[in-house]
Amino acid sequence: MRLRSLLPVLLAGLAASAGTASAQDLTGTLKKIKETGQITLGYRDSSVPFSYLDNNQKPVGFAMDICYKIVDAVKADLKLDKLEVKLNPVTSATRIPLIANGTVDLECGSTTNNVDRQKQVAFTNTHFLTANRFVAKKSSGLTKFEDLKGKTVVSTSGTTNIKMINEYNAEKKLGITILPAKDHAEAFLMVETGRAVAFVMDDVLLASLAASSKEPTAYAISTDALSKPEPYGIMLRKDDAPFKKVVDAATAAFYKSAESGPTYDKWFMKPIPPRDINLNLPMSDALKGAFAKPSDSPDPAAY
Repeated sequence: MRLRSLLPVLLAGLAASAGTASAQDLTGTLKKIKETGQITLGYRDSSVPFSYLDNNQKPVGFAMDICYKIVDAVKADLKLDKLEVKLNPVTSATRIPLIANGTVDLECGSTTNNVDRQKQVAFTNTHFLTANRFVAKKSSGLTKFEDLKGKTVVSTSGTTNIKMINEYNAEKKLGITILPAKDHAEAFLMVETGRAVAFVMDDVLLASLAASSKEPTAYAISTDALSKPEPYGIMLRKDDAPFKKVVDAATAAFYKSAESGPTYDKWFMKPIPPRDINLNLPMSDALKGAFAKPSDSPDPAAY
């Protein structure tokens, strides 16, 4: 009788000690978040439409929406009643160091996931794929690179994009005249003013330039691309498997859900703040595939 009456007390004690051990077993980022009740998101101030400041100087964008999905998953995994989100600005130069030194837990932007960067940081599942395409006036009827035969095009000097179009031109013997521009704005202006029929560059950048032009509906981006897709991913610290497991599960669940399409359209197919520009960039087949089978691969061939 005495042992039987003590059994509930003993079981309760074991359960409590098991819970304590579980909390103590946390490591890395999850441990830090649990102990502080805070998670820090790194944001960009002008990476439209991934992470940038709106009229109220609040960070918004497609990547920010994804990061908040991750925050919800971390909060649930750690069984926290509340989780404070701190926002920390990052730049191209500071984003990797701030992840590596623990200042920022997730970098929410448009960072290309490649082999070199994976030596310093980790990435979760790909949230965007960019490729080398061209923008032209719709009235020109140009939609494929073969259509540029014998025509004058422009690309920005010193970029991989101008190197690719030169190589393509030589290989296919298309007789394209390729003009170098000092920057993206000058290159787009040359298409606007008719000095070139097309501007060859990363598709998301072309979409932003067209959307910001005097006549956004006058332009279209090519259907085919000169490059394999380059993956963008949310950065997190390297060698932190427990945190990465939570983050990967959260992003995979979101990308495969019915919510991912409308969220994409919100930022790429509808007017966005602060100027109500519309990028008019439909989700590519490659990105649809990446969302259906989420991957953190840095290899363009994987997409």
